[in-house]
Amino acid sequence: MHIFSSETGPSENQSITHPVLDAAEVFLDIKREDLLHNEVSGNKFRKLKYNLIEAKKLGYTSVVTFGGAYSNHIAATAAAGKILGLNTIGIIRGEELGIDLNKTLLENDTLRFASAAGMHFQFVSREGYRNKASSEFLDQLKEEFGSFYLIPEGGTNDLAIKGCEEILGSEDATYDIICCAVGTGGTVSGIINSSKDHQKILGFPALKGDFLAEEIKKYTSRTNWELVIDYHFGGYGKVNQELVEFINVFKDQQHIPLDPVYTGKMLFGVFDMVKKGVFPKNTRILAVHTGGLQGIAGMNKKLMKKKLPLITI
Repeated sequence: MHIFSSETGPSENQSITHPVLDAAEVFLDIKREDLLHNEVSGNKFRKLKYNLIEAKKLGYTSVVTFGGAYSNHIAATAAAGKILGLNTIGIIRGEELGIDLNKTLLENDTLRFASAAGMHFQFVSREGYRNKASSEFLDQLKEEFGSFYLIPEGGTNDLAIKGCEEILGSEDATYDIICCAVGTGGTVSGIINSSKDHQKILGFPALKGDFLAEEIKKYTSRTNWELVIDYHFGGYGKVNQELVEFINVFKDQQHIPLDPVYTGKMLFGVFDMVKKGVFPKNTRILAVHTGGLQGIAGMNKKLMKKKLPLITI
C-alpha cells in the first residue's frame, strides 16, 4: 500500500521559543503533522489512510469525494490516489469553474495540482452541491462513473477518525493542553479519543457558528474538550492583515510555515490566550500542525486582489 503500508507513528514535536511564552512561563510545542508527506500531509494523510486501505481491500478502482476549489482534501486525495493507483473523481463546488477548464487550471493551483495527479472533475452548482449527500445525487454519480468508494467532504467518517487517533503518541502524555484547528471536526475527534484523562483538548473552528460541537459529539463520548470560537477571523477562508503578519513573523522567527485557513488562526488564538493569561504558569501546550500549506498560493491571489500583504512561502 506504499505510503500507508507501515504504521505511521506520531510526527515530531518542535519546541517554540518566544518572549510571549517566556513572560507567561508557558511551554509550547508544535506537532509537525505537516511533514508526514510532501503531497498527502497533515490531517489529510491521517483521514485518508484507512479509507484508501479499505477502498483497495474492497476492490474499488475509483474514489469519489467532494470539495471547494482550494480544498486541501481534494489535493491530497488526488495525490494519494495517484500513488495507490486509484482513479479519483472530485465533485467541485461552483459550476462556473467548468466553463473554461483550461483557464480554471491556469488560475487555480489546487485544481491544477489535482488534475496533474489524474483527478477527474465534475463541477456542480452550489445548490446541487448542498444536496451532494442525497441518494438521488449519488445515484446520478453511479450512473456516470460506475461503482466507486465514497469519501465525504473533508474526509471525515469513522475510518478517518481511526486515522486521526494515531496523531498522538505515548510521548505526548506529558502535555496539559492540546490545540487543534477544526474544519469538519474529524481530526479533533480523533485527538480527543486518544488523549489522556488529564488533558484538555481545545478546538479552534475555522468556520463561524456552533454546529461543530454536535458534529464532534457524533465521534466521541468524551468530555475533556471545548471549542474556542473567537479566532475564525470572519469565517472559513477569511483573513485580515493582522493574521497575515502573524503568519509571516512566525515563519521568519520559528521557521515553520502556517496555513491561513486553519493552523495560522489556531496559533494566533493560542498566543492571544497566552497573552491574556488564560493558561496557568508551567502549562505545557501541544499545538497540532494539520498541514494545508498547498492553499497558500490560492490565498495569496485573493490577498493580491485586495492589495493586502502576501503570505511568504
